[in-house]
Amino acid sequence: MKGEVWHWRGPSPFHFIRTNKVESEEIQFIAGHLSYGWGCIPTTVRIGETTFTTALIPKDGIYLVPLKNAIRTSENIDVGQLVTAELSFP
Repeated sequence: MKGEVWHWRGPSPFHFIRTNKVESEEIQFIAGHLSYGWGCIPTTVRIGETTFTTALIPKDGIYLVPLKNAIRTSENIDVGQLVTAELSFP
């Protein structure tokens, strides 16, 4: 998947990549078997040389991929950058 990194300034600031509509529909197909609450889906993400586990967060018909600062720093990722991420599911 490819998506632009954006910053959410809410009470707990974080960075995310949005999945597109087609990717979200594909994820939704398997979501019922994988979700562990509130529609969050565990996944392993690979960006560049970095692999990490996280949970996709459903929002407005798509899914958000959270990016910790440690990931952004190790891969030199900035807000607004288009990032390629490989998702895999248990």
